[in-house]
Amino acid sequence: MKVVIVGAGSVGSSIARELLAHNHQILLIDLKPEVIGRSGLRGARWLVGDACELSTLQDAKLEDADVVVSATGDDKVNLVVSLLAKTEFGVGRTVGRVNNPKNDWMFNDSWGVDVAVNTPQLMTALVEEAVEIGDIVRLLTLQTGVASIVEFTVPHDSHIIGSTVGGIEWPEDATLVAILRDQAPITPTRDDVLDGGDELFFVTTIAAEDGLRALLSPGSADGQEPREGGPEVTDQTADDGFDG
Repeated sequence: MKVVIVGAGSVGSSIARELLAHNHQILLIDLKPEVIGRSGLRGARWLVGDACELSTLQDAKLEDADVVVSATGDDKVNLVVSLLAKTEFGVGRTVGRVNNPKNDWMFNDSWGVDVAVNTPQLMTALVEEAVEIGDIVRLLTLQTGVASIVEFTVPHDSHIIGSTVGGIEWPEDATLVAILRDQAPITPTRDDVLDGGDELFFVTTIAAEDGLRALLSPGSADGQEPREGGPEVTDQTADDGFDG
């Protein structure tokens, strides 16, 4: 697979290292020529230039890429690169790094982003998943913000304990796909009985999350509207600037 990675900082280099280990063809684009020597990446190709310039992407032969990863520390750059990759070069799959969670709402198909990787949000979800019991925790957003994977740990006093999977009227757009019990994954069937401490994993639309939360956590606050971001991209000061 041919992968173009824009931004050869710590994030971009780590992605490239993993993909090279799986025998993929990697081209890295970065503004700073010095990153080539310090990256320690063997087998990768390099292009020094501004990835927001159409000429740079033409030099990279972006039309031949299977995937473009925008991994810089600047959300504006990641959005522009994703949009150009889709609209000008017809790249089949784009992945965009979200540095500031306030900008997450923009990383969708309107800007050419197929998959948004929001590292702060992902880390927050992993922390919450470890400590939150009795509430829905979103682990991952899928299909450019249309669907998500969420987790719910059943409290030991939950009203659903003793119910079978088939006996619960789940929201229409929420599907229970796995149960983690005693560190062992279970593929749920209609006859499985839910118990306290079970970790339930759902694939659900974003819109159905509130219904799922109301069903599983009837004591939680209802009627709150989801918070939306503003129209402006918020700058994020990255530890290594453009190069992610």
